[in-house]
Amino acid sequence: MAGGWPDNPRMTILKVARLGHPILRGVARELTSAEILSGPTQRLVQDMKDTMDDYGGVGLAAPQVHESVQLVVMEFDDGNERYEVEQAQPFLVIFNPKIKVLDDEQAGYWEGCLSVPGLRGYVERPSRIQVDYLNERAEPVSAAVEGFLATVFQHEIDHLDGVLYVDKVASPEKLAFVEEFARYHAGEDEGDEADESDEADEPD
Repeated sequence: MAGGWPDNPRMTILKVARLGHPILRGVARELTSAEILSGPTQRLVQDMKDTMDDYGGVGLAAPQVHESVQLVVMEFDDGNERYEVEQAQPFLVIFNPKIKVLDDEQAGYWEGCLSVPGLRGYVERPSRIQVDYLNERAEPVSAAVEGFLATVFQHEIDHLDGVLYVDKVASPEKLAFVEEFARYHAGEDEGDEADESDEADEPD
């Protein structure tokens, strides 16, 4: 059981679309409450959880698994092997999200993505945001988040608008293969508020 969501005895691992696939550049459509509560959508949520867990991600958006709908799942613990996580996040299901920036101050993280395997890029984003969305029961939720969690939200919700983190990398010098990132960049000002020289570490 993760965050109240039952473990799946029969896991389904979906194929993840990679950079260059047109599905990643489309704008995903919103789902109605009836669609959210339907069997096919609930199965998609479970399959996305299984896929995210299998790939070792901290978040996954529906377009990444070839479904152009506004759905994101997220989950990570403070022992995550890919990222320096400030605080664990139980399994979260997000439909039709809307973001409002609460603090224009930027925070920088080295981001990764299951759809852009093998790379990390340094991206600066608003450090504190409000996210309004519907949960898996089609209930409205409003949450103010900051730090790493705010970055994950923004990274995943970008996918719903056809935007990838590589579109927002601070400069060409801040894009690296994972091996070179680990060798030359890991640990540089991780999680600090970003100015022109700050760096840190992040999602999918």
